[in-house]
Amino acid sequence: MRRKGEIPDVHTYIMVLKNCSKTKYKYPNQIHADIIKVGVYGDTYIMNSMIKAYASVGYFNLAGKVFDEIQEKDVISWTALIDGYVKNGFPKEGLDCFIKMWYLGVEVDERTVVSVLCAVGMLGYLWIGKWIHGFYVECGRVHRDVYVGGALVDMYAKCGCCDDAQKVADEMPERNTVSWSALIAGYVQGNRFKEALLVFEDMLLEQVEPNQTTLSSVLTACAQLGALDQGRWVHEYIDKNELGVNTILGTTMIDMYAKCGCIQEAFLVFQKLSNKNVYAWTTMITGLAMHGYASSSLILFSQMLTTGVKPNEITLLGVLSACCHRGLVDEGRRIIRSMLRIYGIVPNMNHYGCMVDLLGRAGNLDEALDLIKSMPMNASSGVWGALFGACMIHKSYELGEQVGKHLIKLQPHHSGRYMLLANLYSVCKRWEEAAHVRKLMKEKGVNKKPGWSLIEVDGAIHEFIASCVHPQSEDIYVILDAINLQLKLVYSEPDITDVPFDQQ
Repeated sequence: MRRKGEIPDVHTYIMVLKNCSKTKYKYPNQIHADIIKVGVYGDTYIMNSMIKAYASVGYFNLAGKVFDEIQEKDVISWTALIDGYVKNGFPKEGLDCFIKMWYLGVEVDERTVVSVLCAVGMLGYLWIGKWIHGFYVECGRVHRDVYVGGALVDMYAKCGCCDDAQKVADEMPERNTVSWSALIAGYVQGNRFKEALLVFEDMLLEQVEPNQTTLSSVLTACAQLGALDQGRWVHEYIDKNELGVNTILGTTMIDMYAKCGCIQEAFLVFQKLSNKNVYAWTTMITGLAMHGYASSSLILFSQMLTTGVKPNEITLLGVLSACCHRGLVDEGRRIIRSMLRIYGIVPNMNHYGCMVDLLGRAGNLDEALDLIKSMPMNASSGVWGALFGACMIHKSYELGEQVGKHLIKLQPHHSGRYMLLANLYSVCKRWEEAAHVRKLMKEKGVNKKPGWSLIEVDGAIHEFIASCVHPQSEDIYVILDAINLQLKLVYSEPDITDVPFDQQ
């Protein structure tokens, strides 16, 4: 509060508005009214700061109104509006604003380029990103500092061009945490998890300290690779350096432990989280269901509702998965029927697929088929595949044959679909039909994709691909021969009903 009769100057208002932007003060219109009252509203610096303040809390109509009232709009005016749109999740509007700015010939600066590259990355508009890179950065229209470099890395990574992102990062004279984090996140988003961990190792070798965002991406890579040792190392690094675990980092850590089979460690992280949002609850619920702890998963879902956290579509998918593991058909029916009515969520393909799986496993094949026919969209191959699996479990081979043929029509170039039907015929000892399926597969030029697996040993990821030689294959086969010898001592006739035809 100012003293009676005291009128703040322009610099004071600018500082106040900057604080509003940083703290996302919800009522910048009160300060706006005061600025008009004292007669300093026409100042461009104040109006630019007002745009930032309004945009920071999502009042884009008011931000736009102030913008339109500026007599001489400068680069700061335009960038404030673009930045506001982008930071509030409206990249398309931010990019449209930039295009108008470019059309009017307004010179941009580094901050503008960083904001618009962020918008491009969010939208995946690679060609625009490359144009900005060439027109503004390579041609020297803006200075290529560490922030511009980091924005370029982030843009290329989000557009799926990890090699371009790596090239930009190699050319940067100085790489900070932001640029390293963007590169790691890009590899993760591009499903190149091994490369993401290698980049993280390089980051540590260059003694650049990771932040919570960096480590969240690294833990995601560990989760996808099953790299438990490296995931635990990251956890220890966080504790040792007292980085703290926010909701995003905690959620990725829960996911990592759950996917690596350590559900107890995942639950300990979950319990320690001070702020549990829907994503943290969902990850834990899904993790419990995935490991067969259906009752615990459903209990946790009830606790989530008690705390007032509203579930999303992934939460309910996790709950349906728990019902499927436990065989809770009635509970599954209740959830899928109440999704829209209670939670306002329209069931999608994954929800229907899970319900078909639940009904099929319980032997309710006719009901599962009726559900598929009543779905508001055409059933995917995954949904039909769930019904096929249930047919095999309950030896309903006639229906399974129909489903198998339909799967081949849906995915005529998917080798696995042919193998499912061939497997069914071989179980029924219909050898001619099984051979016909294999012949049809060859005639259409469909090749069976080689199987592959990953395993972590002493922190190193080993990849095994069928028909490819591993560097330590001789040692591996020595161990396998020893295991086979022991198995022969306790040999029993195997069940081959679920073995693919080409492996029998």
